[in-house]
Amino acid sequence: MEEELKCPVCGSLFREPIILPCSHNVCLPCARTIAVQTPEREPPEAECAAGGGGGGGEHADKLSLHSESDSGYGSYTPSLKSPNGVRVLPLGPAPAGASAAAAAAAAAPRGAGPSSSLTCPQCHRSASLDPRGLRGFPRNRLLEAIVQRYQQGRAAAKCQLCDRSPPEAAAVACEQCEVLYCAACQLKCHPARGPFAKHRLLPPPGLQGAPSGGGGKAAGAARKLPTCADHELENYSMYCVSCGTPVCYQCLEEGRHGQHEVKALGAMWKQHKAQLSQALNGVSDKAKEAKEFLVQLKNILQQIQENGLDYEACLVAQCDALVDALTRQKAKLLTKVTKEREQKLKVVWDQINHCTLKLRQSTGLMEYCLEVIKENDPSGFLQISDALIKRVQVSQEQWVKGALEPKVSADFDLTLDSEPLLQSIHQLDFIQMKLAWFTFDPSSAHRDIVLSNDNQTATCSSYDDRVVLGTAAFSKGVHYWELHVDRYDNHPDPAFGIARINVVKDMMLGKDDKAWAMYVDNNRSWFMHCNSHTSRTEGGVSKGATVGVLLDLNKHSLTFYINGQQQGPPAFENVEGVFMPALSLNRNVQVTLHTGLEVPQSVRQPKLPSN
Repeated sequence: MEEELKCPVCGSLFREPIILPCSHNVCLPCARTIAVQTPEREPPEAECAAGGGGGGGEHADKLSLHSESDSGYGSYTPSLKSPNGVRVLPLGPAPAGASAAAAAAAAAPRGAGPSSSLTCPQCHRSASLDPRGLRGFPRNRLLEAIVQRYQQGRAAAKCQLCDRSPPEAAAVACEQCEVLYCAACQLKCHPARGPFAKHRLLPPPGLQGAPSGGGGKAAGAARKLPTCADHELENYSMYCVSCGTPVCYQCLEEGRHGQHEVKALGAMWKQHKAQLSQALNGVSDKAKEAKEFLVQLKNILQQIQENGLDYEACLVAQCDALVDALTRQKAKLLTKVTKEREQKLKVVWDQINHCTLKLRQSTGLMEYCLEVIKENDPSGFLQISDALIKRVQVSQEQWVKGALEPKVSADFDLTLDSEPLLQSIHQLDFIQMKLAWFTFDPSSAHRDIVLSNDNQTATCSSYDDRVVLGTAAFSKGVHYWELHVDRYDNHPDPAFGIARINVVKDMMLGKDDKAWAMYVDNNRSWFMHCNSHTSRTEGGVSKGATVGVLLDLNKHSLTFYINGQQQGPPAFENVEGVFMPALSLNRNVQVTLHTGLEVPQSVRQPKLPSN
């Protein structure tokens, strides 16, 4: 929210903020800095009579604020004193030979006369000042009160983990940990990942916990009823819808708003508060989605890192098995993997930075609006409510469809086809990778799956099917592993096969489109993918049986065995991509995984399906 409380000119927290006609805010001292005088040019004969020879007119032109054609916007000259990137037209001394009148105009106080103008540093719209000067712009009392509370809260809350003396000011407070963190300690001690990802971080106490009316003298000043700018003895009582400004009874008596639509101040206050609150609901929902999306992106970062390292390790192992002639090629292939990983990381980081910026802006705006809603100043609220409602609506519209979807996948579609070279180097069949050692992966297992025996034995007591994956991922070659049935009672139907990493874990393997499986009971088996059951084959499993899985990615086929005999025809063909060994269990079935096995060289005649 701090960005909402900073002046666009000086970059510091607002001091005596005023509301410009364009609804933007600026510090009163900064307004004096950027206000410029635009004196009317004197007739040529007057200039000559003054002895200026046209010099005064030139100086007046330099001080003028030139409008861009038909745009309604102003432009101004850059200044070296623009601390927040704001351009300011400096008022310098009159050039030599300038008239006394022009010199006096240049030395006049900024914002003091009717010929002065002010350009908004944000939208660059220019506004002419009336005889009251800058005092003619309304003070943003709500913003001023919120800044005061923010400063008090920031000064009071200190980081509880800082090793510095004195500690840094707290930037956030964790609702679950009940600890205050500065920005540096938050990154070090409370990262937004792992178990901390679901923690809720709030602004430090003092700002969020302060009562809506504030406290002390500042609160008393905030609660004082504001008086009309034109009639200092009258309080605001009505709201002119046509002008969009609060008015007093005397303003109405004078007839300036006689033909305008005027409503009760309190009614309009409640109406605009309701509109702002309703608009905030949409932004709040999007902010929540954005936070969850950031967690998802950071998980993808971790998966990309892990998958990239796995692919590099596999690539190094392959290249180390080859002769020295492949060393240069190994380096090239490693570069491709690294380049792919860095490209994916760059895309995700860019998306994280973009989403973080949008989230910070939306969150800051939301917190600011909530503080504005807390205020009990109807006229002050109505001065800024229209602009805030529009900003909130624009903020909600920036979360377009697809903005909260990852642009890249964590999967790597890189494969090494070294078969032509291996055939000429000792006829090595590098693609087959005959020995594949892996275990069940506890991080991918459903919480009802129980692993033991160094993650080689799995069981599940749930009545519903639960899925566990292996630690290996295959994209090429021929791979074979077996599962020994250690316990099998009451005729359950375990499923064996392969799956993508994002397979659904709380239903039987093969029921979604991310898995290819054979499920079997004590009498027969079926193949299943996308919940489609095919090739029922006689012959089941019992305690002591062995189920073999043959994944041939050279032929893009998946075949199953029971007790060394092929079970039915090849279960699936045209399987392509990256697959992980998978298994679903229920009702106390227990199996033990055996890997690093030779691919079966001789296959007995398969059992034919019964339908």
